[in-house]
Amino acid sequence: METQASTIRSLFLDGPAGRLEALLNAGTPDAQYAAVVCHPHPLFGGTLHNKVVFHAMKALNGFGFPVLRFNFRGAGLSLGEHDHGNGELDDVRTALNWVDNEFHLPLIFAGFSFGAAVGLRAACPDARVKAVIGLGLPVAPIADRTYDLTFLETCAKPKLFVSGDRDQFGTPAQLEALVQSVASPKKLILIEGGDHFFEGRLRELRDAIEQWVGDAVNL
Repeated sequence: METQASTIRSLFLDGPAGRLEALLNAGTPDAQYAAVVCHPHPLFGGTLHNKVVFHAMKALNGFGFPVLRFNFRGAGLSLGEHDHGNGELDDVRTALNWVDNEFHLPLIFAGFSFGAAVGLRAACPDARVKAVIGLGLPVAPIADRTYDLTFLETCAKPKLFVSGDRDQFGTPAQLEALVQSVASPKKLILIEGGDHFFEGRLRELRDAIEQWVGDAVNL
């Protein structure tokens, strides 16, 4: 699917720890959903400009959805300090609230790595979010960082998980075991030859998102 060109708006959200830097890719007037995409760990270079985040945005924006990306507290021009995933939950909620207030559309959430582990915790219990996407979900411990993903066991909304089959932070067996444990509906796509950052496999990543969204939300 070829994505549509869209207007990009730079803005700041009123976050709980101060302003959050954000970019909004505008949707079409007949958009059926709006979306939020979250970036990987800010202490390791993660920002809203990350390539995986960008391609996820392009996949969703290609359906005509307005898509918001933002920098977690302490990243880019966002104020505040990194809070090890705790305060960042409120950053995600701030973004979801802003998109809901702006567009009054059902929401789709997507997050990459840290952005998935943290963002899914905010998105799964939010009734406004109708479908969620976890990219490069870190199911294995990373240095001193371990993410509790047991909340997914009761997340009953449609879920897509996409990872490379060479992801350093989740083997295929670990990912398959996790997805087996979570509530339906769900889908796991392992991209052959892909590492954690989908290096050289971003086109396949985008195709996977586009196909699943088209099926999952009946577009």
